[in-house]
Amino acid sequence: MLDSTASPTTAPAPALVLRPLRWQQPFQWLGRGASDLLHAPGVALFYGLCFWGMALLLGWVFRAQPEYTMSLASGCLLVGPFLAMGLYETSRRREAGLAPSLGESLTCWDRHMGSMAMLVLALIVLELLWGRASLVVFAVFFNTGMPSTTGVVQAVFHPENWQFVVAYAAVGGIFAALVFCFTVVAIPMILDRDTDALTAAITSMRVVLENLGVMLLWGVLITLLVAVSLWPWGAGLVLAGPLLGHATWHAYRAALEPPAPTAEPAAG
Repeated sequence: MLDSTASPTTAPAPALVLRPLRWQQPFQWLGRGASDLLHAPGVALFYGLCFWGMALLLGWVFRAQPEYTMSLASGCLLVGPFLAMGLYETSRRREAGLAPSLGESLTCWDRHMGSMAMLVLALIVLELLWGRASLVVFAVFFNTGMPSTTGVVQAVFHPENWQFVVAYAAVGGIFAALVFCFTVVAIPMILDRDTDALTAAITSMRVVLENLGVMLLWGVLITLLVAVSLWPWGAGLVLAGPLLGHATWHAYRAALEPPAPTAEPAAG
């Protein structure tokens, strides 16, 4: 005979169902991101200025004290995901029929602090490994010691150093691809479903592996937009940063089936 006082069993977490993505969808995500940006221009301007400020600070440190560049990049990796989450929250609110709110976007992360902290920690570890691997490449090709900032620029554009450029780009490309795979839908998923960091990262990797061509196109579009926005003086990030943030929310929504509505418990 069952004990009527026993606590009810915990309902299993809803299954994560991935959707197949089509080639035209990355362009649609950008279009919807632009619509979100125009819907909340004040919020977009705030985050765009934050991204631009981070780029200017990184550029200044690279020119003045290049040895501190990687440390500052780690700090940007700590701040960047929280800024991006604010843009995802703005897109989420619009999708839900709510008015945009800068205040809500600035505090939406506090309900997911544990998962975000774990994800950011993993990003920082990847960034530090990336920096160490870059130093190894420099050590192999510059046995006379680390070049100055001017020396780095000359090395990159000198035709005789093509092997260094290929090796450095390959190392950077591998780590950039890892960061992209682990985070492409992870942060909006944490915001939307309050999942743990491991589940979000694994799901993000699944999205990339199951839609490799489309996600490669999405990564190329992101890279091109960021590269173009860095000239002149990174001012284009004021627009490109919020646009990509909003578009990433729509990429997440397109990649995963929405969770099934929770059944109401029977009365009595």
